[in-house]
Amino acid sequence: MTSPPATLFVRSPGRLSTEVVDSVNRIRTAEDVRYVAVMPDAHLAAEVCVGLVLATNRLIYPAAVGGDIGCGMAAVPIDAEADLLDDDVSAGQLLGDLYREVPSNRHRTRRALPDRLRDFPLSDPRLGRMAEREGCIQLGTLGRGNHFLEFQADEDDRMWVMVHSGSRAMGQVITAHHVRNAEGSSVGIPFFDAEGHAGRAYLSDVGWAREYSATNRLEMLRAVETILADRFSATVDWSRLIHSDHDHVRRETHFGNDYLVHRKGAQSARTDEAGIIPGSMGTATFHVVGRGLPESLRSCSHGAGRRLSRDAARRQIGARQLERELRGIWCDRRRFDVLREEAPSAYHDIEKVMQAQKDLVRVVRRLRPVLSYKGT
Repeated sequence: MTSPPATLFVRSPGRLSTEVVDSVNRIRTAEDVRYVAVMPDAHLAAEVCVGLVLATNRLIYPAAVGGDIGCGMAAVPIDAEADLLDDDVSAGQLLGDLYREVPSNRHRTRRALPDRLRDFPLSDPRLGRMAEREGCIQLGTLGRGNHFLEFQADEDDRMWVMVHSGSRAMGQVITAHHVRNAEGSSVGIPFFDAEGHAGRAYLSDVGWAREYSATNRLEMLRAVETILADRFSATVDWSRLIHSDHDHVRRETHFGNDYLVHRKGAQSARTDEAGIIPGSMGTATFHVVGRGLPESLRSCSHGAGRRLSRDAARRQIGARQLERELRGIWCDRRRFDVLREEAPSAYHDIEKVMQAQKDLVRVVRRLRPVLSYKGT
C-alpha cells in the first residue's frame, strides 16, 4: 500500500544523485509517512538513505533507523593544548594505548553491564542472552567502518577528544530480530504498528540500544581519561561533555501534532541543542547548536556524507593519495591500505555541507584533527 507523497524538505550542497532521489521518492510514498527531510550529507544506503528524517503518525520503519541503533558522537575537552602530541614518540605511544584500551571489536575479558541496562529488560530472552555475551564483551569498543576516536584542537589550540561509535553487535541483532517479525510492508520496506505488541517491543528495545550505545561511548572516553592521566598527567573536563546520537526513532511534536520521528544518520537540532558534526578523518569537525527549523523536523546532518561507496573508494584512492590527504595528522600509517575507503576524498566537502545547513545549525566551535584512531 502506498500513500500520497509526503511533504518534502531538502538541504543539499549540490544536486542529489538519481539514486538518492529515487530512494527519497520511494519512502515519501510509503504508508503513513507524512514528512521527509533530506539532510545535506544524504547518501544511498539499503532501503532508506543515510541522512534522512521522516515522520509518521503510527507506523515504525526500522530501515529508517538502521541497524546501528543509537550510533552517535561524544566529545570532551582536555586540560592540554595541541602540542601535547608534538612528536612521533608521544603520538605512537598514545596510539598503542588506544589499541590496547579501546579495541575495535571486543575486550579480552567480559565486562558487567551497568545496572541501568541490566534493569531494563529486552523484549525477548534471546536478546537478553546476547546482551550478557556480546553486549558485555563489546562494551567500550569502537567498531569498524566510519567509527573513530580523534584528538582535535579548537581555535584556541585547546585539545578535545571525540568518539563516534554505536551499539555494536547489539543494535544489529535487535534490528534483525524485530524485522523478522514485521507486521507488514509498504513500498517493500517492513513496518510495525507502534500501538501493537511488535511495535511496542521494538520501541522498547530501541530505548535499550540507545542507552547501550551512549554507555559505550562514555566507557571509551573514560578509558581515554585514564590513558591521559597515566601518560600525560592530563585531565578531562566532564562538565563540558557534548553527546548526541543520530540513529533513532522517538515521539516528538512537530507542527502541533505528535509524530514518530525516525532519524537515520541525522541529528536532532532543536533550538540551542548541542551537537557534533565531523567531516572525515583529516578534515574539520564542528560543534554546533540547533536553530530548531520546523521544516527540517528540527534536524541537521551527522557528518559530511559519503561521496564514494566503499568499493569505489578502494578502486579510486591509493595508499599514497591517502598519505597526502592526512599529512600533518598523527595516525597509524601501517593501515593506510585498509583505510583508503575512509579517505577524506571519499566524503563530501564538509565546508559545503555546513554552508548548506546554516539555517539548521549555528557553529560554536571549529576543530582540526591532531590524531585519528580507527580500529582494525
